[in-house]
Amino acid sequence: MIKKEMIAMLLAGGQGSRLGVLTSDIAKPAVPYGGKYRIIDFALSNCINSGVDTVGVLTQYQPLRLNTHIGIGIPWDLDRNVGGVSILPPYEKSTNTEWYTGTANAIFQNLRYMELYNPDYVLILGGDHIYKMDYEVVLDYHKAHKADITLATIPVPLEEASRFGIVITDDDGRITEFEEKPEHPRSNLASMGIYIFSWPVLRDALITLKDQSGCDFGKHVIPYCHEHGKRIFAYEFNGYWKDVGTLMSYWESNMELIDIVPDFNLYEEFWKIYTKTEVIPPQYIAPGAVIETAIVSEGAEIYGKVYRSIIGPGVVIGENTVVHDSIIMRSTTIGNNCEIYKSIIAEECNIGNGVRLGIGDEAPNVDKPSIYTGGLVAIGENSVIPDNVTVGKNTAISGVTEAEDYPNGYLPSGQNIIKAGGVE
Repeated sequence: MIKKEMIAMLLAGGQGSRLGVLTSDIAKPAVPYGGKYRIIDFALSNCINSGVDTVGVLTQYQPLRLNTHIGIGIPWDLDRNVGGVSILPPYEKSTNTEWYTGTANAIFQNLRYMELYNPDYVLILGGDHIYKMDYEVVLDYHKAHKADITLATIPVPLEEASRFGIVITDDDGRITEFEEKPEHPRSNLASMGIYIFSWPVLRDALITLKDQSGCDFGKHVIPYCHEHGKRIFAYEFNGYWKDVGTLMSYWESNMELIDIVPDFNLYEEFWKIYTKTEVIPPQYIAPGAVIETAIVSEGAEIYGKVYRSIIGPGVVIGENTVVHDSIIMRSTTIGNNCEIYKSIIAEECNIGNGVRLGIGDEAPNVDKPSIYTGGLVAIGENSVIPDNVTVGKNTAISGVTEAEDYPNGYLPSGQNIIKAGGVE
């Protein structure tokens, strides 16, 4: 039997519905971030930087882009004969077939994968957070406290605490109470969804709770282990950590990358973030082009003006076009004489000449006011916007649109155009 001290199980099957049209055809962990990266790159890079060389990636929703991106794990040095990275989708079994119905249920369905490595410890991760963490330090903490389970936790503003699993600890850091998204939180120490389990404890809990509908770590496994007297400790993390699960938090986190002194530094030599890189030409900045406080990826062609924006690989920005406070993802083309304000434009879109995005007064979105907010314009991948169209704020567009979709050449603030094939 192969023996590994610690293996990682990376939950990457999330639909990410709060990202609206950005995740209509792509799992949240595969959404581009910071120009050339994808969200899952951060968890995978943390693993290899921490010496964790065996990673199971559990996929479910729209996995094609994610699977293609990860491949056999070469960018993260996870192409190993023993261990490395393994893609673990749900699969048909002889007795029954079921989708992953909860975070713990997904891990339970891959019990045999974990048993193959007979680990001492199992690291459970989400694939949709932006952070750098040395998991080896967390493991040392786990061992030093003779813990059965260690939760990575982070202090959050008390007014936001009801969005998270909240823990209450004693003076030694042992968790005495755990509340999943409490209405009136009594602590601001939030679970980051990162757990280290001693393997026998995890195995016992998963098998015992296997018939629990939608079995989840926060709702079922942690409370079960707590009730049965397991030693559960909180490791407090004080670095940068961002849940980019909403359009607004995703936009804000990207914008923070281009601060003069960013809170989250992509350029550190000692903790590199690795990604799959394509063979594409260098960026081209045309005479007369202007770029101020921006990240411009390789292969981009800039003929216009770019201010406080993130420009992905292979993006083309036309002459006399001005882009402000926006995220333009890979292989998107923006025509000439455009004005782009506070927009998130997904991969391989085609924006016509004379298009104006993010114009006018704000109005709440008519269909999904909690998703399309903050004055943003969200455009799903492979979308086409015809020439000379003006689009308001808190809007969403997905699919190939034509001039007749825009009465008087205008999509007012708070309105959406979702064409066939574009799912909200």
